[in-house]
Amino acid sequence: MSEATCRRELELEIPAETVQKAMERVAREFARVARVPGFRPGKAPVTLIRRRFADDIKSEVLQSLVPEQIERAVTENKMVPITQPQVDKVDFAEAGAVKFRASFEVLPEFELGQYKDLEVEIDDVKIEDADVDKALEELRDRAANFVPVEGRAIADGDYAQLKLNGIPAGGGEPLAADSVLCHVGGEETMDAFNTNLRGAAIGDHKNFDVTYPADYPDPKLQGKTYSYAVEVIGIKEKKRPELNDEFAKDLGEGQTLEELRGKIRENLEAARAHKIKEQTSQKLLSKIVEGHDFPVPQALVEHQMDSLLERTVRSLAQQGVDPRAVNVDWVALRNRQKDRSIVDVKAELLLDRIATQENIDISDEEMEKEIATLAERSGESATAVRANLTRQGALDRMKSKLRSEKTLDWLCRNSRTRTKAEEK
Repeated sequence: MSEATCRRELELEIPAETVQKAMERVAREFARVARVPGFRPGKAPVTLIRRRFADDIKSEVLQSLVPEQIERAVTENKMVPITQPQVDKVDFAEAGAVKFRASFEVLPEFELGQYKDLEVEIDDVKIEDADVDKALEELRDRAANFVPVEGRAIADGDYAQLKLNGIPAGGGEPLAADSVLCHVGGEETMDAFNTNLRGAAIGDHKNFDVTYPADYPDPKLQGKTYSYAVEVIGIKEKKRPELNDEFAKDLGEGQTLEELRGKIRENLEAARAHKIKEQTSQKLLSKIVEGHDFPVPQALVEHQMDSLLERTVRSLAQQGVDPRAVNVDWVALRNRQKDRSIVDVKAELLLDRIATQENIDISDEEMEKEIATLAERSGESATAVRANLTRQGALDRMKSKLRSEKTLDWLCRNSRTRTKAEEK
């Protein structure tokens, strides 16, 4: 048994007297129902039953006594197993004690170090007038109209309306669109499109290749080369509304431009507060993890690695990408998550211990509030949401998650922060 792991191996022994009593009890149970040639049901001698069904009786005895012996040993040693004990090296003689080994992982034992009154450094994220101006410009962009352009060729800033067909190199599913807008000269547009469409007129046909980088935002195109056949079917300009009270009124009943600026600043300040809270929480938790050195159960690490991988697969599916069609070494990707998973598991174990130390728990009212929030998001009743969570066995997981979040909030309130700007 290594002190650097959470794996435990117990060499256990069940006393001979206990074993023999169990053998006799099980043999009598067999005798009541066993069918033995020459004897009516339940009338065969127990000695004959023990010989005839020896292996079955031994198996029943082990299934009865071994779990009890393991539970007794675990309780005496004050262990908290998190994996099902694996039993081997079983020594079960005809008469005498039963010896065996039980192997399992347990929650680590560690002493809590400092976790209160810690100081962390966070980025200075003040909201400036320029941030409000940028948000206003984004609102104007979303409210813009595309107006047809006639009598001239495509210039930078225009939106080319295209009918296109793209064939991937090496084979695969083609890309086709009867009408798609391409922002010529835009930062988001691939250079090949800009070069070939700049100066083109309505009715022109263009053929060119585009090689997408490995980190292209659309996973379906990452690292691939397409041969495009493009027809220009229209040219459009983006017309944004004037920045005035009328624009503000269209976005909200009766508000002026200054009132709109005020609301935008409020939203940005709320987002800033959330960002500061997230940054503080992450850095504080990292500092607490770094201050504690203890082994973590491999089973929990493996489970976390699986969870991170499943999160990646779900993200791809939400983007419309079939994970089975992506050229990814999933085993290697999962293995690369090991270090992060170890940190995640340590963090959860520490939050659980701190919550216990500080008597932090989740009340029934807090659980009901969370269920009501989930119900509002899903459009279901709170009763239906609770029933689904109960059926899935997810109520305890939800309560544990809320307890961790509450503990992290408590840690943030009992810590100090400084910004990089304060160091100057």
